[in-house]
Amino acid sequence: MRDPNRRPARRQTRRVVLFGGASEIGQAILAALRLPGDAEVILAGRDEERMAAAARSLPCRVRTLHYDAVAVSTHQAVVGEAFAAGPVDLVIAAAGILAAQDTLDHDPMRAARLVETNFTGHVTTLLAAAARLRAQGHGTIVVLSSVAAIRPRRFNYVYGAAKAGLDAFARGLADALHGSGVRVMLVRPGFVTGRMTRDMPPAPLPTTPDQVGRAVAAGLAGRAAVVWVPRPLGVLAAALRLVPRPVWRRLRR
Repeated sequence: MRDPNRRPARRQTRRVVLFGGASEIGQAILAALRLPGDAEVILAGRDEERMAAAARSLPCRVRTLHYDAVAVSTHQAVVGEAFAAGPVDLVIAAAGILAAQDTLDHDPMRAARLVETNFTGHVTTLLAAAARLRAQGHGTIVVLSSVAAIRPRRFNYVYGAAKAGLDAFARGLADALHGSGVRVMLVRPGFVTGRMTRDMPPAPLPTTPDQVGRAVAAGLAGRAAVVWVPRPLGVLAAALRLVPRPVWRRLRR
């Protein structure tokens, strides 16, 4: 007789899809997972050169798909191609871009592209992927949000608004998939020093792509629903919600 309190055995990750295949953080997550040689990684992105370099560093089979986060009409087909070879165990949503707020203030179309990349494209992609995972009855979705989603600040409010939308979507998706066998893990890093932030002054509690990768791998090995990187950022974020708005407006970072 089956013990109702016994957790099901954890499936070994065999097939991973990384949307945002050239993402520095996404590739750090793949490295931290230490995938076995018989696993397969599908890198879905636009930068063929960076995806090829990432493929050479991985110990398993790798194939690439062309994926453009803002080409929303293509996402259903790209997801179908990613799942065509069989069940997928892990979907990582890592596509993203960043631009300084003063640049966006003078270029509304660039601001629109940032929102489409960091939010809208994830919605169309993950709805399609979630339907596939629900149908197969298992799998995990990792969504890269940000501490900026918790309370957008004046110096990056367009980026913060996009991440806030993504964060809310991921939480709703997790609730919608509850009981289906599909898990959603939300990752909220702080300031990540890397390609996207090269010309920006660091914010408090900075982290690195490798640290995010290790934290995600640890979260997947456990039962985490939300992963803060670094971990103390969760406490800081709770405090930030309580800062009076007049004071909040004066904060630089």
